[in-house]
Amino acid sequence: MLRQQDVGHRVVVRRIVGVTGDRTLFTDALGELVDLTETDLTLATAKGTVRVPLREVHRAKRVPPARRPAAAEVTALELAADEAWPAPARSRLGGWILRAADNWTGRANSALAVGDPDRTLEEAVDAVIRWYADRGQQPLINAPMPLAAPVNAALDERGWTARPLTLVQTTPLTPLLAAPARPGLPPVDLADAASDDWYAMVAEHKGALPATALRILNGPPERVFAHVRDAGGELLAVARGAVTGPDRWLGVSLLQTAPAARRQGLGAHVTRALAQWGAQRGATRAYLQVEERNAAAVALYHRLGFSTHHTYLTREAPQPQGR
Repeated sequence: MLRQQDVGHRVVVRRIVGVTGDRTLFTDALGELVDLTETDLTLATAKGTVRVPLREVHRAKRVPPARRPAAAEVTALELAADEAWPAPARSRLGGWILRAADNWTGRANSALAVGDPDRTLEEAVDAVIRWYADRGQQPLINAPMPLAAPVNAALDERGWTARPLTLVQTTPLTPLLAAPARPGLPPVDLADAASDDWYAMVAEHKGALPATALRILNGPPERVFAHVRDAGGELLAVARGAVTGPDRWLGVSLLQTAPAARRQGLGAHVTRALAQWGAQRGATRAYLQVEERNAAAVALYHRLGFSTHHTYLTREAPQPQGR
């Protein structure tokens, strides 16, 4: 059984979830042990915090630590990603960044919980709720894992729910630049401004693009819009790149292909072109954000050499009673 000295370490817990006939049913959970009381243990897992009553624990033990990025690495990458997706309304809560953008995308309308909020977690969450309420928006908190495990535990206590897990994936640019191009593909046009049909293709996936969205997309000083067209000028694929942060990260976003042009290698083709553009501006690594449940996109990025650096959960405050 686990002891207090195991708090802060990775553990695996086998939990009893029921009995069928004469058979006991189990499920396993792997994560960081963040709390251990006389009645419960709490794990910070890749999908959020899990509280397990000790009476349901069949077996639990520490496991060798997996290599994971230091808190400073996670924070630096999250801040670079914030620069690449700059919400127009912003405020600081200690190290936390409060962001609003007329509800266009969760990233631009959530409090980024990195660093010290300069108050207790309870007070920080209360301040987030007030800030978004003043703007008529549902409070959201972006909680990078495992950095924000205590934040997630506090939000669980207050009944906050979570959107699907997002993977923040990275790769050195070298393998992208070295990968051979598939012959016969049309060229990638990299432009300082997006075309009208570029915006239209993005809107098919992200919904209508308000003026705030255009401010976000055009906000970073070093950004580029990728277009791939067929011989007749029809748009086949799009993406956006931005180089931000002291570490010169290349952020790849909004990679999309027209339905009729899929499975032709255009995703890799566009990503390679963005890598070349980023390398010319001093970037050595790229990152992107993708929902874990988007299996097709995750598989594509895996083939391109991306792997998960860390994850985050977008947490949603419960609706006030009576609404």
